[in-house]
Amino acid sequence: MMSVPHVVIVGGGFGGLWAAKRFRKQPVRVTLLDRRNHHVFQPLLYQVATATLSPGDIASPIRWIVRRHRNLRVLLGEVERIDTGAKQITLADGAELDYDYLIVATGASHAYFGHPEWAEYAPGLKTLEDALEIRRRMLLAFELAERETDPTRQQELLTFAIVGGGPTGVELAGTLAEMARRTLRDEFRAIDTHRTHIVLVEAGPAILPSFPEKLRVASRQSLQRLGVDVREQTAVTHIDAGGVNLGAERLAARTVLWAAGVAASPVTATLGAPLDRAGRVLVNADLSIPGHPEVFIVGDAAAFLHQTGKPLPGVAQVAMQSASQAAKNVLRLSERQPTRTFVYHDKGSMAIIGRGSAIADFGWTQFSGLLAWFAWLFIHLFSLIGFRSRLAVMMQWGIAYVTFQRSVRLITGDGGRGRP
Repeated sequence: MMSVPHVVIVGGGFGGLWAAKRFRKQPVRVTLLDRRNHHVFQPLLYQVATATLSPGDIASPIRWIVRRHRNLRVLLGEVERIDTGAKQITLADGAELDYDYLIVATGASHAYFGHPEWAEYAPGLKTLEDALEIRRRMLLAFELAERETDPTRQQELLTFAIVGGGPTGVELAGTLAEMARRTLRDEFRAIDTHRTHIVLVEAGPAILPSFPEKLRVASRQSLQRLGVDVREQTAVTHIDAGGVNLGAERLAARTVLWAAGVAASPVTATLGAPLDRAGRVLVNADLSIPGHPEVFIVGDAAAFLHQTGKPLPGVAQVAMQSASQAAKNVLRLSERQPTRTFVYHDKGSMAIIGRGSAIADFGWTQFSGLLAWFAWLFIHLFSLIGFRSRLAVMMQWGIAYVTFQRSVRLITGDGGRGRP
């Protein structure tokens, strides 16, 4: 009698969960491994960072999500290395886990273009912990500015630099501008929050480079109406506690946020497979790695070049579609059938600029403004896991739209005691 194949999925993000979904009620034994016990809906992380939503609104325990998958076990642990020859995973605490088939969905982390020391001064946005740290720094800047008597230092505290003009950077910039000019305008006595200077820095020719030109123009105009200082074709050359260097220009900004480069999880380097400059695995057309047809890489950890000649974008749709195909290929291998090539179907891209303003590109149509904003709200609300989360988010968005208030303006950590 043949034993049931053991499939290990590393990562409980979009890729890991969509792979697990494909294995439900299939003749395999599945272990889902993640270093955190919860799944985060990453597209809404910036709304936690800007005090619109609570962490619990966009995160759910992984065990609860897969509770009906009787052939699946969830383990909490951090992967240190993967030995593809021995088909064995070693965790940071020394524990070992064997597999027959492996799907690596470890996602990506921040990359500072060879300057890891910048991370201390410019946090990125990939996890709930990142979002709470950004929220702490942003809110604390206004509190410290209220106490500051020197006008120059006060303006430095009210200056925010956001590095990276992709969707995350644009969404952070627009929401922060609205917070400063609407939410906080009547709450301080020594400062005028309208004097908040938000600088969005993009090294490339234009913000939102993956969108059509007309949508980039609409986004730039929307940001400028909100008072955001958009700097395109501007490279950051240095970051420290006092601000950033933009080429030869020094921008004194006490809060710097990172929304630029990303790098694959360091776990990929232990696979013995070829990597690109960002640490992503150069996968085969079926998402497996060279020499090991039983190992599949999906989402941000994979450099899939077979369709366009360059890596696919680091978005949830890529992670979900690639994970689904990888799971199908695992099942085909277990049935001694040939695997199939992964083909990505672009279902469109969206970005929100501010209250009542967004852009949408669905390929067959592009539009911006209020209609795109409502479409963005509906799609993200529908995509959230769990009825309670959808209801809570809908209520928070409704309150924020009507009153301009962001109810989760809590400063936690050391900053809650008035220290930066």
